[in-house]
Amino acid sequence: MSLARKTGASAYNEYKANEISTVSQIKLIVMLFDGAIRFLGVAKDNMTPRKYDVVNNNIIKTQDIITELLLSLNMEEGKEVANNLLSLYVYLKKRLLEANMLKDKTIIEECIKILIELKISWEELEKKDTPNPNTAPGVRPTGISITG
Repeated sequence: MSLARKTGASAYNEYKANEISTVSQIKLIVMLFDGAIRFLGVAKDNMTPRKYDVVNNNIIKTQDIITELLLSLNMEEGKEVANNLLSLYVYLKKRLLEANMLKDKTIIEECIKILIELKISWEELEKKDTPNPNTAPGVRPTGISITG
């Protein structure tokens, strides 16, 4: 039975890796925003019972995602859009650091709101017809793994 589970888990991981490698770059960015929002939700939910280790870990995971989004910006091609995203990402990283140091639920809620707005914008971009669906304007391919 253990071998069957391992084989099943291995097959699932292979499936997820294949799914991620075949999605468009814009869809991958939307998935990163989903992950960041989910991690901050976990952090926020664990403020009340004061599980600060869980809060800390999930804020750090979100910061890692924001860092990856920041590093994926193509400042040359993206011009004003990339500059605006850069400013937002830097602001989010600063606020997440403050939220983690102060264990402030209000700051986490502010960051979630910004991330949701950004995610919605990327989803709208995803719906539009683009010449190459595997590239997003002003963004280089990301190198973050969202499989675990």
